[in-house]
Amino acid sequence: QVQLVESGGGSVQAGGSLRLSCVASGDTYATAYMGWFRQTAEKKREGVAIIASDGTTTYADSVKGRFTISKDYVKGILYLEMNNLKPEDTAMYYCASAPWIGIDVFDAPYYWGQGTQVTVSS
Repeated sequence: QVQLVESGGGSVQAGGSLRLSCVASGDTYATAYMGWFRQTAEKKREGVAIIASDGTTTYADSVKGRFTISKDYVKGILYLEMNNLKPEDTAMYYCASAPWIGIDVFDAPYYWGQGTQVTVSS
């Protein structure tokens, strides 16, 4: 079991920046892969970015060049730096962790946090 607590969401104007944080506690085995997903009322949950224990990162095409995922392995904190935010980035953002992933890195037995809301106005 792992517990994930997100913070850092908020409201910004288009072009602005936010940094999300996720503190992980519990079974570190389940944090080999960590990442961020997002969901709106109109869309199903989608993967945003994943980072593996070796530092390898994967991004959704829609956020490449704008978002950066990183992890403080000592403190066990996951970050998502979001720059040049767009109204279509508005969503509830969820921190996730998994002990392993499949061919599709966004498809795995993830544990989930409660989410933090990001709202981008035009």
